[in-house]
Amino acid sequence: MHTDTERCVRAVRSKDPRFDGWFFTAVTTTGIYCRPSCPAMPPRPENMRFYPSAAAAQQAGFRACKRCRPDASPGSPEWNQRADLVARAMRFIADGVVDRDGVAGLAARLGYSVRQVERQLLAELGAGPLALARAQRAQTARLLTETTTMPMGDIAFAAGFPSIRTFNDTVLGVFAVPPTELRRRAAGTRRPAGAPAPLGALSLRLPFRAPMCPDNLFGHLAATAIPGVEEWRDGAYRRTLRLPHGPGVVSLRPGSEYISCQLALADAADLAVAISRCRRMLDLDADPVAVCEQLREDAVLRPLIDKAPGRRVPRTVDAAELAIRAVIGQQVSTPAARTQGARLAQRYGDPVDDPGGGLTAMFPDMATLAAADEPLLAMPATRQRTLTALASAVASGEIDLSPGADWQLARERLAEVPGLGPWSIELIAMRGLGDPDAFTASDLGVRRAAKGLGLPQSPAALTRRAAGWRPWRGYAVQYLWATLDHDINRLPA
Repeated sequence: MHTDTERCVRAVRSKDPRFDGWFFTAVTTTGIYCRPSCPAMPPRPENMRFYPSAAAAQQAGFRACKRCRPDASPGSPEWNQRADLVARAMRFIADGVVDRDGVAGLAARLGYSVRQVERQLLAELGAGPLALARAQRAQTARLLTETTTMPMGDIAFAAGFPSIRTFNDTVLGVFAVPPTELRRRAAGTRRPAGAPAPLGALSLRLPFRAPMCPDNLFGHLAATAIPGVEEWRDGAYRRTLRLPHGPGVVSLRPGSEYISCQLALADAADLAVAISRCRRMLDLDADPVAVCEQLREDAVLRPLIDKAPGRRVPRTVDAAELAIRAVIGQQVSTPAARTQGARLAQRYGDPVDDPGGGLTAMFPDMATLAAADEPLLAMPATRQRTLTALASAVASGEIDLSPGADWQLARERLAEVPGLGPWSIELIAMRGLGDPDAFTASDLGVRRAAKGLGLPQSPAALTRRAAGWRPWRGYAVQYLWATLDHDINRLPA
């Protein structure tokens, strides 16, 4: 979009927040870059330059606006809509792959050479993987500086910088003030000095594009929550997280303008990854206007859209976990699936200390489940074999369900696991991998909703009827489910 100058200028002049994250506006006369909705007086068009990423604006020598904080805007919805190399790379970078494994590790995961990955990212985003990861590190450093009392040296290394000098230079270059000044300016909105927070105790605001309908999003997560791993407490969804450097606990509370997020981390170095996974779980980088406009073209869906615009797809922090849960949930009720999931977590999951609630364990990792020498759960032998085969394939790398996985290849590999049919595979693609066009045509709830709306009920006929909903069929499923009387469609009391 950044190449359409006329459209970008209109968005900046209207201060339209829907375009935040789609592109960034740099002002040649001030040397700063902003989000389109920046409240400052719009500059003259001839003084505007448009960039597809914050990293590209930073590489061009522009500093982040102190007023609109463009580095904290919602992410581009393109990376969740697309399945090509650039989109997969961006999802991997957001999950911290470059910080952990370098550009070579990123390229290896994508199956391309380092040169090919760098060329593609530079061509589309104006910045290579290192610059994109650097921009993410700068934002992590800002969050830690403003919301904790951690020493600056600890923040530098937690944010992924190789040295304190690099940390200082980056913060000064991106935000035009040194780290100590960022902390001083935030002092009025954080806890008083002398009352240091425990490591990892962070309160953040996660932005999203309006409109947002939280009912089915938080309703689904709460209704299917595995006791001990997830819970709904005091108006917030809470769960344990398995992160690269240790466990974490997150609390997410819906709001009219942002999602309130409280994170307790074993290691602050996991902050960026934890935020990325929570955003992905809540589908916060979606473009609800584009989704609604497309689905409203169908006369059957139009009243459903108008009644509750902005439904999101309830996703997951771990696609492998979601895949196991999909198998557990085959042909059983939601309460039964929750009970089985709790037994699995209690038996094989690592324990977690949660002083603030009732969380006790992380969901088991795939290597642990694959290595179990006895039946994982009391269930039919065929489903037991499916569970073990799935865990083994993911643990060995035969099936890639990571954030930047190839959606189509993952479907093909999942189809090779005995006992995984179209319903399970599409559910994993929709809620685990994040494919916005995944379509669970054989789902019982979808078929019941289709019957009530006068739509075809057979999977084949419904799939043909849903052709006009592409590429947003995963969102159409949320509107179909919402016609049913089920706990997944409403916020818990």
